[in-house]
Amino acid sequence: MTAADPRTARAFRFVRRGYADGVAELAYAFDDGDELVERIVFPDAPAIDPARAQALDAALDLLHFIAGVSYYKAGVPGELRVGARKPDVATAAFLDALYLHGLGEFAYHNKLDLRGRIRFPVGAASAATLSDASGRSIAAEAAPTEAGHVVGRTLVPIGGGKDSLVSVEILKAAGVDATATWVGNSPLIAACAARTGLPLLNIRRELSPLLFEYNRQGAYNGHIPVTAINSAILAVAAVLYGYDAIAFSNERSASSATLEYDGQPVNHQWSKGWEFERAFHERLHALVSPTLDYYSLLRPLSELAVAERFARSARYDDVFSSCNRNFRILGPKPADRWCGQCPKCHFVFLALAPFMPKPRLLAIFGRNLLDDESLAPAFDALMEFRDHKPFECVGEGGESRAAMHALAQRAEWREDALVARFVDEVLPQLDAASLALAPLLAPAGESRIPPALLAHVQRRPTDALR
Repeated sequence: MTAADPRTARAFRFVRRGYADGVAELAYAFDDGDELVERIVFPDAPAIDPARAQALDAALDLLHFIAGVSYYKAGVPGELRVGARKPDVATAAFLDALYLHGLGEFAYHNKLDLRGRIRFPVGAASAATLSDASGRSIAAEAAPTEAGHVVGRTLVPIGGGKDSLVSVEILKAAGVDATATWVGNSPLIAACAARTGLPLLNIRRELSPLLFEYNRQGAYNGHIPVTAINSAILAVAAVLYGYDAIAFSNERSASSATLEYDGQPVNHQWSKGWEFERAFHERLHALVSPTLDYYSLLRPLSELAVAERFARSARYDDVFSSCNRNFRILGPKPADRWCGQCPKCHFVFLALAPFMPKPRLLAIFGRNLLDDESLAPAFDALMEFRDHKPFECVGEGGESRAAMHALAQRAEWREDALVARFVDEVLPQLDAASLALAPLLAPAGESRIPPALLAHVQRRPTDALR
């Protein structure tokens, strides 16, 4: 019997998970209601070597738990039931944090407090042996390898925007054996991936139709930590296809919270931040393989530093897009690659402007977003001027203020409506010493980048992209 409304359910159940012939199947349910079944299709997946079967089992367990967040949010019941395959203490704590912080924006918009509500049951410790990505049997107590001791076969996720394309060019310059991969059926992402010239791997994710039915009936809905889910999918892919590393393209700005709500920081990009990266890597090493590396290649860079590197090459100008309206699961998509109305369009335009000739930037977007007075509130939010920054994957307010200040110094930009407004209305209220662009372009902070790649990431843009 199907629960009429998942918000009335007492428990969310992780019913089962399985894998056969290139298809992973993940099943969930609210109470004793109908199963929500998700399928993930790994194309042309090879037969699993028995020596790698345990690593695959562990990766599938992790995927089952992490992907469940897409369905749990429909009702957010106070009990989680996971059957016989319960996570160990460290994994349960990781999952508790992922659901709490990864659903932070969701909770904010739905006026929910999830603190104390999410508790994964704890089971036995991990198995005694693991298999590495190449199939070798490895003792679980073996010490994890240093980050990037060897840069092996690498999956590089493509999102369609500038960040992953900067990572691709860094990996190519370093001579890494990399494969461009993406989850979903976006033609835009497919075009970007094809332009890289790398081997391609497109994984298909089929969400349960019942979830959309619940949403139509008024279930809770909102933002989920998609990067966490894609990370878990790619961990399974790494085991299946024999890859040694997964290199995401999340910059240091992603770790910055969007706002604080009821005493708790809320970060739209939490699963792109350093806290998630470090914790997920630890779970991969503990559960799946001590030699399967997971890191963000752009972690030491600000959004502006990534934009500076991207601007050095026009290779992707006619195929890339960071406009999130292009990547909706449901609903209309813009006719062009850039809608010009969403925060991502606004931020990417502003971030690229200091580093790109104006005619080239206008050709990419088809219009001058900084000469449209109606967009003043949107750019104010990016600068955190009279408002918090948008719930989007955008840089910190200080980056937007520094970019706008840099444009105000340039004749080709300073007469545009929003740049002129910045000079007249915003700049007098700011500390000029905090607006320097150069400090934001220098690599800084923690990362797990392999030492063999770190020099390529730190190299100045004149050498970074060709």
